[in-house]
Amino acid sequence: MTKYNQITEDTLRELRNIVGPSFVVTDEEKMMPYAHDEVSEDKYVKMPEVVVRPRTKGEISSIMKLANKEGIPVTPRGAGTGLSAGCVPVFGGIVLSMERFNKVLEVDKENLFIITEPGVTTGEIQKRAEDEGLFYAGDPCSAESSQIGGNVAENAGGNRAIKYGTTSRYVLGLEVVLPNGKIMNLGGKCVKDVAGYDLIRLIVGSEGTLGIVTKIWLKLLPLPKYRADLLVPFKKMQEAIEVVPKIMTMGGIVPTSVEFMDSMTIKAAELYLNQTLPHSDAGAYIIVEVEGSSEAQVEDDYETIGKLCLENGGIEVYVADNLSTQERIWESRKCVAEALRVVSPVYCMEDITVPTSEIPEILKKITNISEKYGVKIPCFGHAGDGNIHATLLRENMDNDTWENIKELALREIYTATCMLGGNISGEHGIGAKRIHFLKEFSDPVALNVMQQIKLAIDPNIILNPGKIFGL
Repeated sequence: MTKYNQITEDTLRELRNIVGPSFVVTDEEKMMPYAHDEVSEDKYVKMPEVVVRPRTKGEISSIMKLANKEGIPVTPRGAGTGLSAGCVPVFGGIVLSMERFNKVLEVDKENLFIITEPGVTTGEIQKRAEDEGLFYAGDPCSAESSQIGGNVAENAGGNRAIKYGTTSRYVLGLEVVLPNGKIMNLGGKCVKDVAGYDLIRLIVGSEGTLGIVTKIWLKLLPLPKYRADLLVPFKKMQEAIEVVPKIMTMGGIVPTSVEFMDSMTIKAAELYLNQTLPHSDAGAYIIVEVEGSSEAQVEDDYETIGKLCLENGGIEVYVADNLSTQERIWESRKCVAEALRVVSPVYCMEDITVPTSEIPEILKKITNISEKYGVKIPCFGHAGDGNIHATLLRENMDNDTWENIKELALREIYTATCMLGGNISGEHGIGAKRIHFLKEFSDPVALNVMQQIKLAIDPNIILNPGKIFGL
């Protein structure tokens, strides 16, 4: 195991010289927000020794050179909205906050690109694109708070992945500071690029372990002219999930989004929003979004989907075709994480992914595991792409009982997931939270290749150590 050195007064002096005294934080109270992400368990809270807030790639380069010279770990951080303890400074050291990298640098309407720094929120990028009549397809539920740099680090998926794919599809260029302080430029505004290895895809999804992204080239699309959203309650979860592939096969429609909520998450959202949701006693909701270039096409699509749902167990179909009613439909889905935190302040949110045809089977198995261990596991997520947020609730368990049950239940959930052809994380990442499970449930040859790549780029294991694998 790598041994790291503590930060000295000399180190702090050098950091102040690099970024300026006001951007070096050592006060414990001010550093506390940088000690955790959205994972709710205390064991994933680790205090940094110092928080540094650089503004230029040159400053980051100097910080990384200093960290390598002094043997100090560096943990890059965006908004801290992650769910895998990926930005937690496991070994102390320096937290490198990217919050001052908060500028949209260019919107190129001719080439359909937006060039941005990593500290801009996803929602701001969506708005800037829409102001120009364009469209950024990435849409995590945390779009108003998550930053695009974090989306790139985790290869975020979100609500529109069924039609538009994940973040990596839209990243065509990166500026990256490597662990040794060197600056690497990849891609740009060219849509095609096979000049050597695809290093952009290597950096996207690497969870800040291979480099610090300082500039991002994102591909934009024409803004869809018309959109409609449907909320459909079902008596049974299985009916709701089984209708999803029929929308695409029998209906011939690829929706923008197909989300689902089980009965526990519906009730939690209703409590959190303090309002009565339609058919809140239903076994499940599905929320479907369609869009197109003509109003008639969108109407045809949602009528076809509505008919399929009613023929396959749907109780009623609510259609929203204006912004106000669309926001009302989506607010219950987008508040689920906060709502479950009210029900149980400590919880363990997973994001397993399976082939879409296996969603009904994995949900049955999760129900059985929940009953076996006496732990509530509400499920919600992205029905259209097989990504399920199975969330274990601690409620009133003592800590020892919780840790034991959580470990056993997660192992069974992951085992069932992998047996159905799935993976242990679809969009939240491995971080510090799933390290030992990655070792257990991944191909050992592939894992070794990943470790060799990490060591080749970061031989001193300075950058975001304690994440993905325990080197």
